[in-house]
Amino acid sequence: MLLNNGNDINSRQSWRVWVKMAEYLASIFGTEKDKVNCSFYFKIGACRHGDRCSRLHNKPTFSQTIVLLNLYRNPQNTAQTADGSHCHVSDVEVQEHYDNFFEEVFTELQEKYGEIEEMNVCDNLGDHLVGNVYVKFRREEDAERAVVELNNRWFNGQAVHAELSPVTDFRESCCRQYEMGECTRGGFCNFMHLRPISRDLRRQLYGRGPRRRSPPRSHTGHRPRERNRRRSPDHRHGRF
Repeated sequence: MLLNNGNDINSRQSWRVWVKMAEYLASIFGTEKDKVNCSFYFKIGACRHGDRCSRLHNKPTFSQTIVLLNLYRNPQNTAQTADGSHCHVSDVEVQEHYDNFFEEVFTELQEKYGEIEEMNVCDNLGDHLVGNVYVKFRREEDAERAVVELNNRWFNGQAVHAELSPVTDFRESCCRQYEMGECTRGGFCNFMHLRPISRDLRRQLYGRGPRRRSPPRSHTGHRPRERNRRRSPDHRHGRF
């Protein structure tokens, strides 16, 4: 009987140790203290070391969020003249180009796959983040279907590379110093530098439902005037 009691005590102690260890491992998962899993991939869905990283990149099997890798091309980084020299593009032109890109991608993805809660585009320069477009759908099933179908598509002359992303809370992924205008690492920072869209476009996109294709009528019975934004030839051929 005493032997049985001793075994029971040892079993309970072993169980408590195992539970504490499991709780500790869960608490550090994806943090800098985690020596097994890559904290950057967990927070950002990308890592500058890529496949050479010494820690695991646990790619999700289901998620609300997808990433379209290197999809956005900032004209200030890519514009060149015929002789190969860099061509100056004004900030106003860049914002107009970006708003056009954002609206087309957001609208088409939402109409084809389902309601989008949030979409963000990286303005970083590092290869693992440059031009990444993160799209968080309301439903995981919509995100899964989007990944399957988009990997067979082209956009603006380039093949689309889509995958599920572990990122669901962009507050943890963003560079706080960048948001305050104080990031000293510039475009090669390893946290997201998210490029904002114009206020009018944000109000237009996030103020409508997933299948609402035309603006509502005002109290006078007329539809509000659409924003008249010039679209470049490249943008017109950018559909998926």
